Amino acid sequence: MSILFECVHHGERYVGFDRPAPGEPQTLYKVADGQLAAAVIATDGPEALKAAITDHAESITVTAGEAELAFLPPLLPTADGNALLSGFMRTHKSKFDTEPSEDEEFVAPNWFFKGFGSWLRMPGETLTVPATAVALIEEPEVALVYVNDAEGTPHYAGYTFGNDLCDIGLHRRNPGWNPYCKLCDTSMAPWLFLGEPPRSVTGRVTIERDGVSAWEGTFDCGDDALYFGIKDMAAHLFTYPAVRRPGLVNYVLMGADEASFHDGFRIADGDRITIDVKSHEVVLSNPVSFEAPAPLAR
Repeated sequence: MSILFECVHHGERYVGFDRPAPGEPQTLYKVADGQLAAAVIATDGPEALKAAITDHAESITVTAGEAELAFLPPLLPTADGNALLSGFMRTHKSKFDTEPSEDEEFVAPNWFFKGFGSWLRMPGETLTVPATAVALIEEPEVALVYVNDAEGTPHYAGYTFGNDLCDIGLHRRNPGWNPYCKLCDTSMAPWLFLGEPPRSVTGRVTIERDGVSAWEGTFDCGDDALYFGIKDMAAHLFTYPAVRRPGLVNYVLMGADEASFHDGFRIADGDRITIDVKSHEVVLSNPVSFEAPAPLAR
């Protein structure tokens, strides 16, 4: 399974391939902002993409896991506003009483806008939520990554994984408040898997409080677990011109299964959420901080 990532090292942007163990040597290839996105558009397949990045590129060798290496969300542009994070709601079979039928006409599930790409947080970074949050829920999800070409045609780059942390308690008080509910930070893995969206994604969530496990549970967020097909949902989203703006990068979350909230657990300030995507050897671990904003300036 081919994997790549982008990172910053001493102020310069690089692309790396695969995921060596901490302490092992890692070769990085210097790229300009947007160069990887352009290569995704211009090439077909992982090998061609790798060749487009590595041929004639300046390279360095670093130690995997060193502090000077800062990972980035896949394909994240430097300019704020050039990437959007959005997703679909209530997509899992577990949330329906019947199985989907092949003869059933596709009706898209609810969709939400989560924020700009620069709002994404990497594993290890703090996820901030409003101090007034009613009841949070962690949501392990597949995130599809697309980049639009100069004509606005979206090109699928690959997939990664995210934690769509949100305030489900607020949503349940009033579904019309769902846009507010989604205004919590989102964690995303830096690894871009260069393949078709995964059919099976399994793992385990652990929520720690004061360094001790307070809640644990399993999840499945692959295509086989969804009531709606991943490709159908993505195709529907891209019928809207607003998400087809030339050069735009789209991160699209495909929905989550039931989680700690449905088990009666309530996430508190200072808790750490760890999502271990065991099927793909990806871990997202982030502390949560309830933050009150400063008063508005007069």
